[in-house]
Amino acid sequence: MKKGILLFLLFVAVFPSFGQDAFDFADGSKKVSIPFKFINNLLFIPIKVNGIELNFLLDSGVEETILFSLEDKKEVNFFNIEKITLRGLGSSEAIEGLKSTNNILETHGLKSVNHVLYVVLDQDFNLSSHVGIPVNGIIGYNFLKNNLVEINYAKKKIIIYKNKESIKAKIEQKFKKIPITIERSKPYVMTNITLENTDMPAKLLIDIGNSDALWLFQNLSKSIKIPTKNFVDYLGQGFSGEVMGKKARASKFSISDFEFKNPVIAFPDSSSIKNVKMVPGRIGSIGGEILKRFTLIFDYSDKFLYLKKNNQYNTPFAYNKSGIEVQHYGLQWVQETVKLQNVPSDSKEVDAGGIKVMNDFRYKFQLKPVYQISNLRENSAAANSGLKKGDIIISINKVKGYKYTLEQINSLLKEEEEKWITFEIERESKILKFKFQLLNVL
Repeated sequence: MKKGILLFLLFVAVFPSFGQDAFDFADGSKKVSIPFKFINNLLFIPIKVNGIELNFLLDSGVEETILFSLEDKKEVNFFNIEKITLRGLGSSEAIEGLKSTNNILETHGLKSVNHVLYVVLDQDFNLSSHVGIPVNGIIGYNFLKNNLVEINYAKKKIIIYKNKESIKAKIEQKFKKIPITIERSKPYVMTNITLENTDMPAKLLIDIGNSDALWLFQNLSKSIKIPTKNFVDYLGQGFSGEVMGKKARASKFSISDFEFKNPVIAFPDSSSIKNVKMVPGRIGSIGGEILKRFTLIFDYSDKFLYLKKNNQYNTPFAYNKSGIEVQHYGLQWVQETVKLQNVPSDSKEVDAGGIKVMNDFRYKFQLKPVYQISNLRENSAAANSGLKKGDIIISINKVKGYKYTLEQINSLLKEEEEKWITFEIERESKILKFKFQLLNVL
């Protein structure tokens, strides 16, 4: 995976496709600020759907608003329901879904009425276990199209401005203004990529819902040659199944006046993108691993992207050297001991509502995450050590697995240095230990 963080990216084609209403300011404001959670280079924002708050992935690579993982949100009401078919990234067949109209979506002073929603019925399609927080949907074009949308990765907030010339004039003083096109409700930009000393222009989708730096589709251009140093990898999950491909490094990538050395590129295989309708000239995508190095502003109406460097601009491009993909695998009760302050030394054991207090310690039980190896790259360091898909993680480097967040585990597996990693796992009721080194193969 790119930089060791799980790529769980989605390009979605929904058939049939219908127009939806955009978000407007509900109270006459000219600007609103929305905090977002930034996990694995992806942005997650809260939006109320018919009065019930859900978590959404913000993704400029999708047109429709899509819901899934609603088993814990059964109180959400939908209107005018009909069955439809959804398909997108992945090599499998289409899946069944529902279309619902006349919905109301609201967040932080923004409101969209008569909103069309598409609901995925397959409960196996689940972002939450791969991200580490509840995720109930994806939203894209309808959130971005009407207003000026600033994404400040450094401050983890989205600022929505009314689309006015006075605001644009101020933005142009601080940002680089880059022309884009809006095709099939998605933004595209011209860039330049150097692969093993071969320069080529590249029309790319600007995809904030893509965790990687870059994707290139080899079957769409004879100029795209995968570099000699590469490896086969699991790239993520789409509506139509797993997305597989290769990872390698480009020599150079540039967008306008901004240039990057040695970014990691994913090359999805042709079977994984067979259900994706491409606009003319497009050969790939630019994703969060590059976009997070800027504060960016989308202006869909006038077809411009504004960029300004942030403090992540020169961060090296890393990737998951272990070959392990990790996901949440439920919860477990864990006993923790907490030292109490100012407790008399002769204090006695007390049973206080499920919390046992004895002497000057408190013993309490908390629900903690369980992690599982969900995918394992063939011939990777982890696979060669003996680890297997389905192994339950007990500890990493002698630290209990539940003490990590999912993102911390992913960050650990993409360390720049070629460190040794020790995994203690459970397999078929046996506890096993494995050790491997994070070797740089690119």
